[in-house]
Amino acid sequence: MVKAELQRVLEGIVGGLGANVSINVEYPPEGTDADYASNAALAAAKELGKPPKEVAEDIKKGLEAAQLPFVKEVSVAGPGFVNITLARGFFAQAIARAISEGEEWGRNANREGDKVMVEYTSPNLFKPLHVGNLMSNIIGESVARLIEAIGADVSRANYASDIGLSVAKGVWGLCNGSYDPKDISQLGKAYQEGAAAYEDNPEAMTAIDVINKALYEGSDAELSGLREQGIKTSLHHLMGLCHALGTEKFDVEIFESQSGPIGRDIVKEHISDGIFEESDGAIIFKGEKYGLHTRVFINSAGLPTYEAKDIGLVKLKVDAYPFDQSITVTGHEQKEYFKVVIKAIEAVFPKLRDKLLHIPYGLLNLPSGKMSSRKGNIITGESLLEDLEVRIEEKSKEREHKIPAETNKMVAVAAIKYIILKQGTGKDVIFDPEKSLSLEGDSGPYLQYAHVRAASILRKAAAENIQADTSTPSELSHVERLLIRFPEIVERAASLYEPHYVAQYLTELSSAFNSWYTSTKVLDGTPEAAYKLALVDATRQTLKNGLYLLGIKAPEEM
Repeated sequence: MVKAELQRVLEGIVGGLGANVSINVEYPPEGTDADYASNAALAAAKELGKPPKEVAEDIKKGLEAAQLPFVKEVSVAGPGFVNITLARGFFAQAIARAISEGEEWGRNANREGDKVMVEYTSPNLFKPLHVGNLMSNIIGESVARLIEAIGADVSRANYASDIGLSVAKGVWGLCNGSYDPKDISQLGKAYQEGAAAYEDNPEAMTAIDVINKALYEGSDAELSGLREQGIKTSLHHLMGLCHALGTEKFDVEIFESQSGPIGRDIVKEHISDGIFEESDGAIIFKGEKYGLHTRVFINSAGLPTYEAKDIGLVKLKVDAYPFDQSITVTGHEQKEYFKVVIKAIEAVFPKLRDKLLHIPYGLLNLPSGKMSSRKGNIITGESLLEDLEVRIEEKSKEREHKIPAETNKMVAVAAIKYIILKQGTGKDVIFDPEKSLSLEGDSGPYLQYAHVRAASILRKAAAENIQADTSTPSELSHVERLLIRFPEIVERAASLYEPHYVAQYLTELSSAFNSWYTSTKVLDGTPEAAYKLALVDATRQTLKNGLYLLGIKAPEEM
């Protein structure tokens, strides 16, 4: 609304030149009385050949002349920023809207009609999922929820590696050790043994390559049986962890064993038109034509590589869910890989041009350093969550307040999700278990506790038969200034595929709410008590909705 009015006034000042002026509307620095600040005058000054402050005064007069009901005051600051302060009644309307819209508060329909597939988690099977593997699931689930929040229809996809060299290493380990393929931890040990042997033992390397070929061909029933049992165990393990993290199901599940043959055939079909080329017995895509690098799509043994499998994958995706956009969430070490693969896919399927997006994420490490499933120095996702639950139980004993087991799980998941989602997706994360459980701020449990506090006030009000009402506003608080931003924050986070905007916003809101609660008696018997109660309810709803977008549950008690 503010930006539209600024653009309207600017058009009147600049005329036809207004189309050349790009303006921003931002939140002013903390401590500023205004609610929005714009560079409109600074942006238009050059076109007009006038000082920015003079243009800002003209914009101010134009906005004041419009007598906008949601604007209290317009002022000029600094070198020519236009500051807008909203009317008191606008905040009251926003509070009422947050309460009445409930779970819909913060959502919009900007992408209504769009079909978006989000592929995430997508692990290599045959080994336990370590904490680094959690990154894809946690970021992918939040991105999926954000896109749903702005109206798109979202299909969640999981693309698991159920064939290839890593699986062959695990099968070799099962053949050469007394491991139970029905036990995920023993399956992981078999993989570790195979991975180490492949690097250190030439004979083992040759044997694993033979196993790999036999698995692709399905020519050895015993080896295929071990692979199938290992895949079954791995998938059961995977879904158990995904459920714990809040991904109830995947709408589409595709495996490399399915995509490989399809991708291989597609690559071969496109040698004649020059998209792919033969080279030393292999088939390659020359990325240099596009400023990228060359990658092998079918190796000299005639087997499809990950690249060819991704060609087959996108064909299976389109068949399963004809999308307007396909998003893949993987580690940033695959950033350059995906540039080449996406370019190859667009060459094969021109209709998919500009419909494919790769979201890279950083590494998740413990303070002790990087983890490696090959070396065996890993902490599994389950063990990390279990460790956090134990820590939470110990803390609750210190406070002589026992937390239900289900709430323990909610808090443990919040602890790890927040640490991952509070910063940009491409950055590495150091996960400190103790800091992640802090109730003093900058943690998932801190946000949950703010929600619990708000819910507690509402329960007390209900017991005293006190109703929330927005007709008699109390003194404007920083909490209200933050609450009205929630729909804007959701839109920004969803449009940029960056959950950290929501995480950071919720932290600021929780801090402001806790400070306000400490200095304000809500149920004080005054006429303003009903409005303050409405403010509490709107805060509770905003925290709950925001936590949902991060994939975090909002407990009623802690």
